[in-house]
Amino acid sequence: MSFAVTGAVAAAPLLAGCESEESTDSGQTTHVRMRVNGQPTDVTVDTRTSLLDMLREDLGLTGTKKGCDQGACGACTILVDGIRINSCLTLAVMHDGAEIQTIEGLADGDRLHPLQQAFIDEDAFQCGYCTSGQIMSGVGCIREGRTSSDAEIREWMSGNICRCGAYTNIVAAVSRAAKGA
Repeated sequence: MSFAVTGAVAAAPLLAGCESEESTDSGQTTHVRMRVNGQPTDVTVDTRTSLLDMLREDLGLTGTKKGCDQGACGACTILVDGIRINSCLTLAVMHDGAEIQTIEGLADGDRLHPLQQAFIDEDAFQCGYCTSGQIMSGVGCIREGRTSSDAEIREWMSGNICRCGAYTNIVAAVSRAAKGA
């Protein structure tokens, strides 16, 4: 019984400042405003919806992959206010007013982001499932200045799993893009 009280108390700050619109049998919905890939976005979500599910299901941005849905694989990595996060581990309502960048927002028209191009040049993907999360994590790694050596890149990219084992090429791509950045 103490868990229910603790959960309710812990959830209250998450909803502070969000406009509650309606209550349903399954939960409550809230209107969230954010910039997604540079575009103002308003969306109404169930307060229990993960940021990953909002991106994929409500906004149709399916480049961000649902891998483990537990924060262990990194396939869902995106940038929130310039910081890389696992979007499966956070609620959409927690990011009202945030700047969200997904893989769909990296390219500039037909011109690929330097890391996207480096992934092609270095053959840094095999099945491709983890690629969007790897690239978004790599962009964050470069922005954070965590690319001084292959060992440092491996350490700071360690939350992103590639089941095909393309790690050597992924590290080479991040290094290549970092040097060109």
